[in-house]
Amino acid sequence: MAVWQVIKSQVIRFSMILIGLPLFAGCQIIDVDIDFQPDPDMYNTIVTQSEDRFADIDPLYISDEVKNYFEAAVSSANSNQSRVEMLHEILFGEEHLNLQYSDERTLTAMNVFELGQGNCLSVMNLYIAVARHLGLDANFQTVQVRPSWDRRGTLLVLSQHINATGRIGSQNRYVVDFTPQIALQQLTSNIVSDSHARALYFNNLGVEHLVAGEIEQALVYLQNALWIDKDISIVWNNIGTVYNRMDQDELAEYSYQLAFHLDDTNATAINNLSRYYAIRGDDERASSYRRAITQFNQKNPYFHYSQGNLAYEVGDFEQAIRHYRRAIRIKDVEPDFYYSLSLAYARVGDARQQQRMQTYANELAVAGSDILLPSNQKVRFIQGNSILNGATRGLSVRVN
Repeated sequence: MAVWQVIKSQVIRFSMILIGLPLFAGCQIIDVDIDFQPDPDMYNTIVTQSEDRFADIDPLYISDEVKNYFEAAVSSANSNQSRVEMLHEILFGEEHLNLQYSDERTLTAMNVFELGQGNCLSVMNLYIAVARHLGLDANFQTVQVRPSWDRRGTLLVLSQHINATGRIGSQNRYVVDFTPQIALQQLTSNIVSDSHARALYFNNLGVEHLVAGEIEQALVYLQNALWIDKDISIVWNNIGTVYNRMDQDELAEYSYQLAFHLDDTNATAINNLSRYYAIRGDDERASSYRRAITQFNQKNPYFHYSQGNLAYEVGDFEQAIRHYRRAIRIKDVEPDFYYSLSLAYARVGDARQQQRMQTYANELAVAGSDILLPSNQKVRFIQGNSILNGATRGLSVRVN
């Protein structure tokens, strides 16, 4: 995971995260009216530059030496699919570059090649640069993950995921991932432009400097990200946190509000607004946003899944069953929901339902093998007719 969004938190304990903080659910919308309209003057106050401040930084640049290295390495490939397979082996194989995961810094393609490590955005910079040089179709693709937060000082950082995808022929495509084991949300992939990915690169640099306490530099990077792409909700959320740290109340409030205006599934922005108002004594508005988050969670399958897991861990298997079934009613294409439900049924002695849910879980895992991400499988080839299509026996499978 390599695209970061910040939740400002100084008092919430880690054990409360799954209960007290918002969980993302793909297309789920938060029902709250913030009475907001974008203000061009406020935008110009926040984004003051007239050009890219870091035009000399190209995350996709690779040297002639690197190009020659990969050209020689795949010279025996006789098709695009074999080029993808060989490129995968060169990048990740133990006998070749053997790239390693590291979330310490977001890097350019050249940095990754030289250091032999990087987070998923960094490694995708290298992959896409090389793939395109070799004549392959290659694009950045964002994918939502099951929510996961890391505490970094007084900040909670929510990680999101980006990978690479491209077409092979007219019908088929491939997907390349680089990350430790993660759990993706089904059917949430979205191809994004190079400029969008470039903005995410500077977003990550901004978050890294924010975590390090280098507020002014964090602001510069986040402003640059917004100059590149002014419509990325998570960047507005993050710059709101920077302004909050700088006691720039009006700019912080505007940034959080615009983050939600741009993406009404961005529960993190609403959570930050709730904290913003609570700290400033506006209890009525803070409470209204907290209620919105509570309502959002009740409609969020991953919230009920997490609640089911908590109930299961303490031995309340009937309650776990209720939460898992609620998760499935909201989103019925997640194999893990059925698998966990089968375990809960086993605990209450219902062998028939246990077997039934296990069968559903297995069938969904097979039907969605092109979407699920096995941790040991960095490249997948997808047939044009293999996406989940509702044909799985006994299930009502929706394609969002």
